[in-house]
Amino acid sequence: MSIIEILEQSVNAGASDIFIVAGLPVTLKIKGEQVRMDTEMMLPNSIAQLVDEIYEVSKRERTNIDANLDDDFSFAISHLGRFRINVFRQRGSLAAVIRIIHFGLPDPSKIGIPESVLSLADNKKGLVLVTGAAGTGKSTTLACMIDRINHNTPCHIITMEDPIEYIHRHDKAIVSQREIFIDTPGYLESLRSALRESPDVILLGEMRDYDTISAAITAAETGVLLFSTLHTNSAANTINRIIDVFPASQQHQVKIQLAQILKGIVCQQLVPLKDGGQTPVFEVLKMTPAIQNMIREDKLHQIESAMQSGAADGMFTMDNNLLKLYREGKITKETALVSCTHYDTMVKRLG
Repeated sequence: MSIIEILEQSVNAGASDIFIVAGLPVTLKIKGEQVRMDTEMMLPNSIAQLVDEIYEVSKRERTNIDANLDDDFSFAISHLGRFRINVFRQRGSLAAVIRIIHFGLPDPSKIGIPESVLSLADNKKGLVLVTGAAGTGKSTTLACMIDRINHNTPCHIITMEDPIEYIHRHDKAIVSQREIFIDTPGYLESLRSALRESPDVILLGEMRDYDTISAAITAAETGVLLFSTLHTNSAANTINRIIDVFPASQQHQVKIQLAQILKGIVCQQLVPLKDGGQTPVFEVLKMTPAIQNMIREDKLHQIESAMQSGAADGMFTMDNNLLKLYREGKITKETALVSCTHYDTMVKRLG
């Protein structure tokens, strides 16, 4: 079976990911479940042939993989969609994982992204963070936010992504999309360059280290609206992670800066539904004068209680959202407990 046939069958089956690994048939991820395709067991030589086809179809050089480096890139096939590819080696054999990205942008209402999340895109300046583990839909949430701005605000949007997943067509906004390592050498260089390109909105794919976090804070202070991601599981942990990146001598100043520029934090995860499939679950923090003071005065432990009482401002915690889904009969008690932030408290609340 050729790589094109595998991609076609996977798209038609509604798969989100394709796994090509030695010792198994080609495996699909459909609604969170693994499904084996009706193919032969993958052997190293057959995987090498499929990888050759991937590079041929994508018209991409094999520079990284031939240098024994992992390779991460994306490409599009006109009648199928976009595909994000990661090629790597395991146990001496090549392997590949392919993320399927359908053409067009997702409808937020159909995939469960609430208005309280999307409305963070209505800010004119500051820092908005979308956080969560890998594969929880952060890129999709950010794409929906950028799409909202694109359709409503005449401005210049610059995205820096590794790799580009969703394609934004110019509407009211001009959208410049830069792929890391193809259009620009790295996040830091791209961010510094963006500030000279008259941006109104910047999407920084990931705040990876001290340099990019520091540069992102500086950029947000210039008056742009900056979106980025972190791999954290709660709003308070996100703020702590940013502060802890800085030396102790700078942390007080960073707290003051964050209190001024931070507009909101969205934490998200995907959980299985009772009837099959998955749904995103969100925690949302929005900046209020009370939360600004908590950040400035290092009282981050009070943030969660402020979020619980901040429903009128569009805020809610992850555990409250999970509890709501459980009471609506959409998820099991076990799912709520596995996914919650405070296990002992959740046990009591579930009775």
